[in-house]
Amino acid sequence: MTTTPPDFDANFRSKLHDLLIWRRDVRRFRTDSLPSDTLTRLIDAARLAPSVGLSEPWRFVVVSSDARRRAMRGNFEHANKEALEGYKGERAQLYASLKLSGMEAAPLQIAVFADEETDQGHALGRASMPETLMYSTVTAIHTMWLVARAEGIGIGWVSILEPSEVPEILDTPAAWRFVAYLCIGFPEEESETPALEDAGWEHRRPGGNFIIER
Repeated sequence: MTTTPPDFDANFRSKLHDLLIWRRDVRRFRTDSLPSDTLTRLIDAARLAPSVGLSEPWRFVVVSSDARRRAMRGNFEHANKEALEGYKGERAQLYASLKLSGMEAAPLQIAVFADEETDQGHALGRASMPETLMYSTVTAIHTMWLVARAEGIGIGWVSILEPSEVPEILDTPAAWRFVAYLCIGFPEEESETPALEDAGWEHRRPGGNFIIER
């Protein structure tokens, strides 16, 4: 079946570039409730992402109960304390000043997993590289992230966690591998530069530094 794609004109491409620039990893959220259909729309957008062998390995756990949210915050606080101990001097002081989680305020919180035993896709494309299930799941997260940003919604990826404890906290199937914990809500402020760059933690490199030719 042949169909005609939309015309992605110069104005659209410019807006898409702006979207990529303004997509931020948000840590400071307003506590305002999100529109009631936000979860459905974001998950539907994530499902448009490519996946190896059309396996659609992504699994989303909406963390709503206070008890499980407290447990996830405790997981973060313990991991964050251990991470701080790995720095010394001024770098440790700077690390301690960073806000690295929005878990206390974000109205919507989702844990994302990859189903490593899914039969969907019949293992096409992953026999030699099973990690592509994880890659596919991350692509779904990024797709969701861009759609959220386009609606003025922020997402923060909390990676300072002890991943081995998350399946027990959230009571998930053994075949599901934890990928990301996402905090979602309206950001307190907007910025086109990463918060870590504003804080002086790190700076982006020139694009040429990532390219080699063979």
